[in-house]
Amino acid sequence: MTTVAAAVADLLAAAGARRCYTVPGESFLSLIDEVDRHPDLQLVSVRHESGAAFMADADARLTGVPAVAMASRGPGSSNLAIGVHTAHQDSTPMVVLLGQVDSHLRGREAFQEVDLTAFYGPITKWAVTAERAQDVPELVARGWRIATSGRPGPVAIAIPSDFVDAEVTGPAAVEVPQAAAVDPAVVDELARRLRAARRPVIIAGEGARPARDRLVAVAERFGVGVCTSFRRQDAFPVDHPNFLGHLALATPEATVDAVAGADLLLVVGTRLDEVTTQRYRLPAPSTEVVPIGRYGTGGIDADPAGLLAALARQDGRTDAVDWAPVHAAVDAWSTPPAVETGGGVHPAAVISALHRQLPPDGIVTNDAGNFAAFLHRYWRFPATTTQLAPVNGAMGYAVPAAVAAATAAPERTAVAVVGDGGVLMTGQEIETAVRLGAPVVVLVLQNGMYGTIAMHQARDLGRTSGVDIGAVDLARWAEGLGAAAYGVTEAGRLDEALHRAITGRRPAVVAVRTDPDVISPTATLTGLLERVPV
Repeated sequence: MTTVAAAVADLLAAAGARRCYTVPGESFLSLIDEVDRHPDLQLVSVRHESGAAFMADADARLTGVPAVAMASRGPGSSNLAIGVHTAHQDSTPMVVLLGQVDSHLRGREAFQEVDLTAFYGPITKWAVTAERAQDVPELVARGWRIATSGRPGPVAIAIPSDFVDAEVTGPAAVEVPQAAAVDPAVVDELARRLRAARRPVIIAGEGARPARDRLVAVAERFGVGVCTSFRRQDAFPVDHPNFLGHLALATPEATVDAVAGADLLLVVGTRLDEVTTQRYRLPAPSTEVVPIGRYGTGGIDADPAGLLAALARQDGRTDAVDWAPVHAAVDAWSTPPAVETGGGVHPAAVISALHRQLPPDGIVTNDAGNFAAFLHRYWRFPATTTQLAPVNGAMGYAVPAAVAAATAAPERTAVAVVGDGGVLMTGQEIETAVRLGAPVVVLVLQNGMYGTIAMHQARDLGRTSGVDIGAVDLARWAEGLGAAAYGVTEAGRLDEALHRAITGRRPAVVAVRTDPDVISPTATLTGLLERVPV
């Protein structure tokens, strides 16, 4: 016999989990203890539950293995929800364990009680509350299978607190889903269609990232142009002549036209979300669409890596498809401008400096906000760099994600690129990095406002409201959390500060005062305000 807590810890370790992220709570005390004492698991105690869920998302996306996020009852589970929604829209496998009120108190609005099955149902693949203690190990095992099969995503299992110490016979076995063998006839037919297509295009996303080399081989063999889906810029090398651009919130017309003009579109390892499709304008009605993977309906239900490997062994096309004009247009569009500002550092200069200083195998986590437009447009992802970014636009993602990346892959350099709005939401996780010795670098573009909202207000209303952020001394703040800190107010100091932060191999913050008027790569705030009559 063993306890539920011990059985769950053993089960998670046997399945391959290595880290559990949490703010400790009284509704699952023994589970915290068992995870902490388990030789194959690391308990990561964080400063806010949103950080725990963001860390679990980044960990799973980086390693390919679900991480675990744990929270307690109503308040803790509510805080955790933003990162679970992120995992849901990101198609990230995650196991969420939630402490719940005692089983005999459920349904009476007990202290901190929330119906967690109903709450988490819309933002997970599966949500369940254990009705009996002996069911808990099997529910966790089932949750792992659901999280990692089909389109990956988060699952949530709520465990009443009186079940955690109950005795059970032992852990359930986890059957890790295996990728189905690729049907040779399906590969032959898809290769034939690629050879016959006039303008074949691939949109590559999360599921294509582990098979980037095979994706390149398929693109070259069949003359396919490749776009990356929203915030999945690392899925295909930008310097490859078949690269057609990143389908983001701002996308060059050459990229949109290339996708719209495709007669055959393979959607590899991604869903056709609102941003990737440019508000559902793409693909064109005349385009034949073939989803590959389990991210959409129809198409080919196969592991993208296996299918791409099989395609790369097929006979290619004999005629050439000329993507040079599109690639050249995208390349020119993404070249950083040589500009100066009068009120702070130009955001494009920050991205250029990061490009010069970050090692080729670095990990870039980016937050949500208008500053990210400069990263998406001007960062040219080397073939070995990883990007971790939330497709649901959740502010506060970058810092916790980078902490998780630096914990899971300490040999690589993890850099969080974030605005002052995002860093003031979850930047307290720098303390987690300091405590763990995770050498994360936090690069803050500090313009003193919620830039995205200011841009929309200026463009639509001709004025701004509620967007100001005070002139926080982020360098002193970071030092108070135990990190090295560098304040930058001039572009000429960017390289030195970033070099010192990256080579220092300890948690560090580089706070750059950027020009608040440079609100996007194509607009100034004053220019937008002047366009709308008040």
